[in-house]
Amino acid sequence: MKSHLTITFLGTGTSQGIPVIGSSHPVCLSDDPKDKRLRVSVLLSWNTFNYVIDCGPDFRQQMLRQNCKKINGILLSHEHSDHVAGIDDIRPFSLKQGSISFYAHKRVFQSLYKRFEYIFVDENKYPGVPTINEIEINKDKPFSLGGKTILPIEVLHNKLPVLGFRIEGFTYLTDVKTITDEEIEKVKGTKVLVVNALRENPHHSHFNLSEALEFIEKIKPQKTYLTHISHLLGFHEEVESQLPKNVFLAFDTLKITL
Repeated sequence: MKSHLTITFLGTGTSQGIPVIGSSHPVCLSDDPKDKRLRVSVLLSWNTFNYVIDCGPDFRQQMLRQNCKKINGILLSHEHSDHVAGIDDIRPFSLKQGSISFYAHKRVFQSLYKRFEYIFVDENKYPGVPTINEIEINKDKPFSLGGKTILPIEVLHNKLPVLGFRIEGFTYLTDVKTITDEEIEKVKGTKVLVVNALRENPHHSHFNLSEALEFIEKIKPQKTYLTHISHLLGFHEEVESQLPKNVFLAFDTLKITL
């Protein structure tokens, strides 16, 4: 019997989050909680397992808000700050559980060695720093987590390869600008798709809304949730009211179960 997969949206905003510091844009001044977005991340839960995709600068706040007491590992899509800057905040988990498994492309680990050198040094490590179990992944090799098979999917964020992940009927893709036909085949058959939609105007490294909707039409999932949203996309309620049937804006703390 398959276990239910629950997806909790920890953050649905773009790299600056919403509200943007110092901004007087109407969306940044909105009182609607759905217009307040932390940096993009999701929590995947089934049975006793908790895995997080990406570990951005809001990681601590996200874990406290969800009252998350244990994580089994963290999957990294790529090395940009809004996806990795919270790594030091895994310390409470690491101190309680031991080494935390990180699943990432070799290139991503190489970036982390430079940015978080103090975590990865072998000698004279400062007491109390987090300990990480490095597990290299790539687009060509599925891997197993907690009895479920994870299928990595490569997309391009401008020219930077980024990994998305498919788990059974659920696919999570962020920071997509282009995707090859070969990788699209991995996504087809997805029941629930999560994909980025930054704003209405074109962007050099992200789907805008129309590009995201074109991609959704190729995949034809039962439901799609848009994420990695900028304040420039507009007010949550107004944008969602204009979306096609079965396409929704994700919002922070939203939970869906498959």
